[in-house]
Amino acid sequence: MTSPSPQLAGLDQLRRDFQLHRFLDHLRFERGVSERTLEAYDHDVARAAIFLRTRGCEGPESVSITDLRPFVLRLKDLGLAPSSIARNVSAVRTYFGFLLAEGLVSADPSERIQTPRGWQTLPEVLSIAEVERLLEAPDLSHPLAWRDRALLEFMYASGVRVSEVLRLKIHDLSLGEELARVRGKGGKERIVPIGRRAIGALSLYIRETRPRLERGRGEGHVFLNARGTPLTRMGVWKILRGHVDAVGIDRRVSPHTLRHSFATHLLEGGADLIAVQEMLGHADISTTQIYTHVDRRYLAEVHRSFHPRAD
Repeated sequence: MTSPSPQLAGLDQLRRDFQLHRFLDHLRFERGVSERTLEAYDHDVARAAIFLRTRGCEGPESVSITDLRPFVLRLKDLGLAPSSIARNVSAVRTYFGFLLAEGLVSADPSERIQTPRGWQTLPEVLSIAEVERLLEAPDLSHPLAWRDRALLEFMYASGVRVSEVLRLKIHDLSLGEELARVRGKGGKERIVPIGRRAIGALSLYIRETRPRLERGRGEGHVFLNARGTPLTRMGVWKILRGHVDAVGIDRRVSPHTLRHSFATHLLEGGADLIAVQEMLGHADISTTQIYTHVDRRYLAEVHRSFHPRAD
């Protein structure tokens, strides 16, 4: 039997020393992440472990913030794209979060590491107060008010892309289960949860408004225009723009802004990055990293305020 090369044996020992196998088993069996995402975590955390070993760290318990900050700078020196650097940082944070939860480390040294400002362009987002004003904007005396409210509520509740809204059909909605099936890039389907307010608006629109619009040309699509045909991308943009202007939000707001706001508000509320990745339909978690600009102090405050054993 051929023995493994010293290099491979050393890498396997490194993985054992840094508990990578346990971390990956946690992601695979408890979190149910895709193989592609699992490979990304494996690659990124192993890269960090190799770097940390060069600084004399024998395992995760000996890592400090002073070891991790040079790692981030090393990633920049390697010429990695900002999104890749953000993905690596998030992977390391998830890794140490797992170790802390399992009692394998006594502190999380990754808590304060950040990618330098200006490395990536952050998406425009609305505040929660602005979103609430926008969702309440449709004038209920207008014949299409409930269509508009259902559209806005659904987009913010689900975080779907505008193309996914346009493809949505009646049979894709399961309002009793608070779910919708959407078709994303490449025809890939996923199930997204929708909240009760969106369900209420959709139910009323489908029961009262949509039948008046449907003239046999709706093709089963949920959202129709005044002529009874499926809404177009431009139609969605005009609806949104009209209500944005009506409530006095003085900046550019697109359908994608609602998607960005959905993701950011979930993370601000303490949602897990992998769960947000699944809801957004991102094939690679590095795409979701853009939303990790959420203020970590805010998350800590949420935890202190609402977790029963945070005191």
